[in-house]
Amino acid sequence: MADRVTVIGWDGSPLTAAARSALSAATLVAGAAHHLALPEVPPTAERIRLGSLGLAARRIASHRGTAVVFADGDPGFFGVVRTLRAPEHGLEVEVVPAVSSVAAAFARAGMPWDDAQVVVAHPRTLRRAVNVCRAHAKVAVLTSPGAGPAELALLLEGVHRTFVVCEELGTDKEQVSVLTSDKAADHTWRAPNVVIVIGGGGQVSAAEPGWLLGQSAAQSPGPSGRGWARPQADAGEGESAQLRAAQLARLGPRTGDLVWDIGAGSGGVAVDAAALGAAVIAVDSDPRACERVTAAARKRGVQLQVVAGRAPHVLEDLPEPDVVRVGGGGAAVVAAVADRRPERIVSHASTRDEAEAIGRTLTEHGYAVECALLQSVGLDTRTWTEQDRSVVFLLSAERPVTR
Repeated sequence: MADRVTVIGWDGSPLTAAARSALSAATLVAGAAHHLALPEVPPTAERIRLGSLGLAARRIASHRGTAVVFADGDPGFFGVVRTLRAPEHGLEVEVVPAVSSVAAAFARAGMPWDDAQVVVAHPRTLRRAVNVCRAHAKVAVLTSPGAGPAELALLLEGVHRTFVVCEELGTDKEQVSVLTSDKAADHTWRAPNVVIVIGGGGQVSAAEPGWLLGQSAAQSPGPSGRGWARPQADAGEGESAQLRAAQLARLGPRTGDLVWDIGAGSGGVAVDAAALGAAVIAVDSDPRACERVTAAARKRGVQLQVVAGRAPHVLEDLPEPDVVRVGGGGAAVVAAVADRRPERIVSHASTRDEAEAIGRTLTEHGYAVECALLQSVGLDTRTWTEQDRSVVFLLSAERPVTR
């Protein structure tokens, strides 16, 4: 095992005394090409070009001597420190930090970033990173080959955002470009880069500071803003607060998910799912319903996309969902949704025959189906008399996990 491992963050600034001291004693230096070309790297030290972090960590662990690992920005922020400290490598490291690339990018843009979401985009996580950009007004994306600004823009098709693309921060080739997301796919971008994605209907930066990283003061719920599935005066048939609460519980929307709400109605489920951090596409054939959903999202301070059209045809061009609520359309729409293979599907029916038809459709598509009869009675607490009654079949389906 290496006698000593020092991780040096690099942001283009002159190396600190601690970094120079560690480098002068190094017998192995690992980093990117621009790190290994620094004049402070000892000519006699073994040099490793960082590609696979796992392979480099194994090589460093087997080295007999003093190792230095370079990383752009802050190596403890989505960086190499986590890999080096993994139990399988057993490395204890000393860290000489630098300004993170996210902090540098927002500094170049002249913007605060305590209210920003920060995501890492790899080809395997790109879709989830895009969903965060759909759901939030300010997101910093740490990109990678195959998951850069152009790919982000292509997957955001139909959603307008502003991109601040920061290329090769800290080098003499540094460049910052500001453009709309529909133009970003037309460019070839140099790596490494950070993309700040801004826009949507939410407030990008509140004047009042927040208290939690990634959440602005404007997003904090007021005295009446706590909870979900709250009663709505304009709720339609099949939109009782109790049914919406049960549907949300079974959908389990979370950050990085894309939720389809088909037959969105008043927008209760769509807005709540967005408030829980998911990206949401609300679909309804009624233009007035679309207006109500837009107004409800604006009032709640969340972002979602509203699509006017009739399912199942309007679903063909929508991006792949993670979970779906089918609020209308019956078995035919449920079948079209199941063809897209979301993880979970939730629907409801007013009759047993309709519930059986939906359940049979989901089973034929390979989903594990549950059905429950929900009955709720509202009471007037002044007289404790019955106010309204709702009886509905709740269906939830889960796609089996493939191993």
